[in-house]
Amino acid sequence: MSTDWMAKPHCSSMQRAAILALLVLGSVLVSPGVALAWNPFGENFGPPSATRDPVDRTFTREWEANPPPGYPTLSPANVAATKAAIARYREIAAAGGWPILADKVLRTGMSDPEVAVLRQRLKLTGDLKDEGWSQEGFDYYLEKAVKRYQASNGLAPTGIVDDRTRAALNVPAKARLRQLELGLQRLQEFTGRTGKGRYVAVNIPAAQVEAVDGDRVVTRHAGVVGKVDRKTPLLTSRIHELNFNPVWRLPPTVVHKDLIPKGRQMQKAGKNVLVKFGIDAYDGAGRKLAPESINWASGQPNSLSYRQQPGPDNPMGFLKINFHNGHSVYMHDTPSDSIFGRNFRAASSGCIRVAGIEQLAVWLLADQGGWDGAAVEAVKTSGETKNVSLKKPVTLHFVYITAWATEDGVVQFRRDLYNKDGLAGVGGEPVATSRTRPRPVAEPTAAPQTTGALPPRQAVPAVDGSAAAQKAADPD
Repeated sequence: MSTDWMAKPHCSSMQRAAILALLVLGSVLVSPGVALAWNPFGENFGPPSATRDPVDRTFTREWEANPPPGYPTLSPANVAATKAAIARYREIAAAGGWPILADKVLRTGMSDPEVAVLRQRLKLTGDLKDEGWSQEGFDYYLEKAVKRYQASNGLAPTGIVDDRTRAALNVPAKARLRQLELGLQRLQEFTGRTGKGRYVAVNIPAAQVEAVDGDRVVTRHAGVVGKVDRKTPLLTSRIHELNFNPVWRLPPTVVHKDLIPKGRQMQKAGKNVLVKFGIDAYDGAGRKLAPESINWASGQPNSLSYRQQPGPDNPMGFLKINFHNGHSVYMHDTPSDSIFGRNFRAASSGCIRVAGIEQLAVWLLADQGGWDGAAVEAVKTSGETKNVSLKKPVTLHFVYITAWATEDGVVQFRRDLYNKDGLAGVGGEPVATSRTRPRPVAEPTAAPQTTGALPPRQAVPAVDGSAAAQKAADPD
């Protein structure tokens, strides 16, 4: 089934997310009032049918860019659920953990001894509940279990055990247990602060943005977070202002790490970085300087400020969301949204780019009066700069949670992007950098013991922290 129609303007990102979930779910019926969770592959998952190609790249991009609403990451209910998950993972770790999958792509229709290893792995964590007709046969029920696992690990649910899925499966049980224990500590910091009212949460490892009201996710957005060497900071603040069609004032990190080096490089080639990118330079008195008057090889550029006017090339896109903080970061739109379809989205200088930011703007402005979707679209189309202060500022949390469980019992894991869990080099969790793709690293301890009749296996680590997704200097 083609998904090309989902790119049409009349189909909103929320509609696409819901339809994508239904495409994967098949005949599942979701009761009114029940959240479409992160892991929507329940026991009512429909029978095999002639649906989409499981390797459809359009499906994968759409799933990444338009995640289902799910449950709030900071929900108070997640504390008890995470404690229960910790107890279960302690038992798994104490029993020797799970088997390690060899370097082989597995998919529906295959018959292979490695499929039996996959079955054992998914049974241990409760993702596989149906025995199937053959231990070595990759059947529909196993495909459903793989999809369930992928969705709960921040991966597009293709049902194919590819390199990225295998790497996540091969992280040792003890490492996963440690992540859950850290996740519980981080969740407990918000106990009593997120059960009621409206707030926005950005979970950095998930690279997603949640708008939450009354402990329910109203909208969830794919996001772009800071690169490994330009980390998005942890903070709590309040969103107080929206800038429509804003002027971009280049932050210090971009000026010193991107603009000035590029200016020097282009000056040697007889070109001007300000002219090429449509950026204006100002001195300390606020006077606009002629681009040719700046000597990029001198210290002069360090004393100047830089701005870019609104327009199609402005990295802020049509909207900038402001909140007080000491890191010069903000949330914003982008003129290029292709990155939202990638799984690895650590590509900014610390600011947060938000997919479908129009919906977030409407939600933030709900108490302002007159700010519906049509009004936001009208301002966007006009190109007029307009600053709107919120009558009721909305709480904002930037958090770093790589493991947690939700009230439906689903255990969630995300990559340890900034190595805050200390898992670098453990079971395939190398630290990604902004310039080099992480290489596989050897397991520092003995491979976990297997259970049953399957023989012990060697670890095959390598979680993808792909720096290949970071192709260009970020404009944030």
